[in-house]
Amino acid sequence: MTDPDTISAGAGPMPIPGHIDPVPLPRDVTPRADGRVDLIGLPKARITELFAAAGLDAKAAKLRAKQVFHWLYHRGVTDFSAMTDIAKTMRPWLAERFVVGRPEVVEAQHSRDGTRKWLLRTADGHDFEMVFIPDADRGTLCVSSQVGCTLNCRFCHTGTMRLVRNLTPGEIVGQVMLARDALGEWPKGRMDGLEIEEDEGGYSADGRLLTNIVMMGMGEPLYNFDNVRDALRLVMDGDGLALSKRRITLSTSGVIPMMARCGEEIGVNLAVSLHAVSKDVRDEIVPINKKYGLEDLLAACAAYPGASNARRITFEYVMLKDKNDSDADARELVRLLRKYDLPAKVNLIPFNPWPGAPYACSTPERIRRFSDIVFEAGISAPVRTPRGRDIDAACGQLRTAAEKKSRAERDREDVERIHAEKQAALG
Repeated sequence: MTDPDTISAGAGPMPIPGHIDPVPLPRDVTPRADGRVDLIGLPKARITELFAAAGLDAKAAKLRAKQVFHWLYHRGVTDFSAMTDIAKTMRPWLAERFVVGRPEVVEAQHSRDGTRKWLLRTADGHDFEMVFIPDADRGTLCVSSQVGCTLNCRFCHTGTMRLVRNLTPGEIVGQVMLARDALGEWPKGRMDGLEIEEDEGGYSADGRLLTNIVMMGMGEPLYNFDNVRDALRLVMDGDGLALSKRRITLSTSGVIPMMARCGEEIGVNLAVSLHAVSKDVRDEIVPINKKYGLEDLLAACAAYPGASNARRITFEYVMLKDKNDSDADARELVRLLRKYDLPAKVNLIPFNPWPGAPYACSTPERIRRFSDIVFEAGISAPVRTPRGRDIDAACGQLRTAAEKKSRAERDREDVERIHAEKQAALG
């Protein structure tokens, strides 16, 4: 176990503000009761090592790892018996020793606006959430990196949870796999030399509904840097899920020591939870500001590898009534972005309420005025339309529904759903 006041983040222990629970050291898999190893989340080289350790010779281990890796990430197969280019005698051998996992789905909810939210459970019984947001020209999956959060941002419902532990690479990339399962996004057909039937329709050239990933779910991604990096490398791998790094955005509240490494080792788009333009206000609503100050954060953004006018840094700014939404705040935001010559876009986010929240949302008129001031200075400042509010899936609302709903309630809802489905099938 790490010291209760630290979490390992690749370059050694790093203190974290806020209330902390002990977090296990990084691990590439969650141990299973049956002793089998879950291959999801492991790089091809690691799978090769495991196959060799299980008894295959080096050449066979490398070949089988390549084949299995392709089935996992290009085809979405979860059963070794379906891997048709692997010898029939080899498939039971694999199934005895390994498994292709997915997070358990505890509950799936659909919003009136098309947003979907899943309550998921890890193999060791911890709950977390992910959200899919469909738009006219894209589909974005909001992925969690931790069970709970440590940062205690006062406007964020997730921040009222305690941190339980980091998610493993498999639990992170497993969210993407699960979303593709739910959206029916795996190619159809066989892989043993026969013609492949690809799905048609959707938003992108390859027919995908899921086109973008944002690391904006539960947790602070840069406090789980190694696992997030390893998961996103699988997502970006041409032999893996093959999603361009330009379609992936990682959001941080400002963990400055890890930002440069994020740019260098992952290379995805950066979003920064700014939310205030003065020390006093940001100290209040984003407590990490007491450790990594506003000016230092903006300097780190200016130095972020790959940042340019073509790849602007997104600054997220939640609109809180009479707290950070004045004309003076808008002008100070413009001044700061100009001071650091930042290629920036500002996402203005209407505050999404939750029970007990200490803030109210700015009025639409105030938000529009704030946006106009920033726009007039030549900086893009769109107002984000709240999505999934009716299922608590909007920005800042994620907090595992397990804390709101008992197992008995979920079981009763499952029975009612199954009964309704049977009635519908009977006509």
